Amino acid sequence: MPVPHSEPPLPEQAPSEPPFPFRQFIVKMHGRCNLACRYCYLYEGPDRTWRTRPAAAPPGVLARTAARIGEHAAAHGLKAVSLVLHGGEPLLAGADALARFTGLVRDRVPEGCAVHATVQTNATLLTERRLAVLARHSIRVGISLDGGLPEHNAQRTDHAGRPSWPAAARGARLIAERHPEAYAGILTVVDPTTDPVELYESLLVLRPPALDLLLPHGNWSTRPPHHEGPGTPYGDWLCAVFDRWWGAGRRETRVRLFEECLALLLGLPAATESLGLAPFDAVVVETDGSIEQVDSLKSCYEGAARTGLDVFRNSFDQALRHPGVAARQAGADSLAAQCRACPLLSVCGGGHYAHRYRAGHGFTNPSVYCADLQRFIRHVARRLAGAGTPAASEGGVP
Repeated sequence: MPVPHSEPPLPEQAPSEPPFPFRQFIVKMHGRCNLACRYCYLYEGPDRTWRTRPAAAPPGVLARTAARIGEHAAAHGLKAVSLVLHGGEPLLAGADALARFTGLVRDRVPEGCAVHATVQTNATLLTERRLAVLARHSIRVGISLDGGLPEHNAQRTDHAGRPSWPAAARGARLIAERHPEAYAGILTVVDPTTDPVELYESLLVLRPPALDLLLPHGNWSTRPPHHEGPGTPYGDWLCAVFDRWWGAGRRETRVRLFEECLALLLGLPAATESLGLAPFDAVVVETDGSIEQVDSLKSCYEGAARTGLDVFRNSFDQALRHPGVAARQAGADSLAAQCRACPLLSVCGGGHYAHRYRAGHGFTNPSVYCADLQRFIRHVARRLAGAGTPAASEGGVP
């Protein structure tokens, strides 16, 4: 399951050079899923390490993880951290377990450090009682869907091949109607074969306060679906949705990718894995306590996310010194020469790290979505310039 973008406030005095502290802690509460989505890179991709790990994170792992988060927050004077309760399907661990662990983390961080907690779920297990527990403990709920219609979600089935849409739609409507204060939004992976405007408008019906539109995890060795030819199908799709969103006359919902692109074009800071050169600040704790890099790397090859560290023997500061983490915090210095010379560098940032991989050549390559990103960013820049915003053209985007 992908991870939502979560941007807690920057520390009052952020370091100017790496290593930059982790501020997003993605904790695998349950390592299995009640769905068997046909395209899932985590369970259907090249990495099989999940098979040897416990299904649910044991209490000892969670207690040690909370202590390590508190230790890291204190060492770096963090004023806020983002806690992402993840899986698999984290609600298989139970809403009470999610609440207990979130409370434990809040107890372990220093006074004055806020813990912004989110659970990322497929929504099929959401009930009134579970939502009430999550809302009571200030845990926001992000939902992963492929769209707002049954046909959009045809590949999201359970292990018996039954459609997940009826239960997922019920869960999404329940949080929108009963607990809107706990609704973080919807995460959708782009499928260029869908009608972009229809899909966007179908998601609006579910009343999300925010949308995350993510490109599917592919790379130069394992190409993304529908990406064989010379065109820009993903860029075209994003441009169509952007025009619908931009032309609405009011903000119907936040679309993080669009807002971040606009901010970067205006020279403002934006924190996302997909765009920009902001320091990477996320780390994963698996159900056995292993400290890993983010799951998206598992779409590249077996063991790509592995660090060899764990919460029992190692601190998160040690993880900051891992070569893979250091490479992701090196900014433009870690990019291919083609990217460093590109006029879109400050906005694109080389694209998502996992999308740069090529077997035998590592990650020092342009994104497999390079042409799509150029198409999208230039389109947004033109729309922004047309709105009479001179900063868009001053930013060097042709």
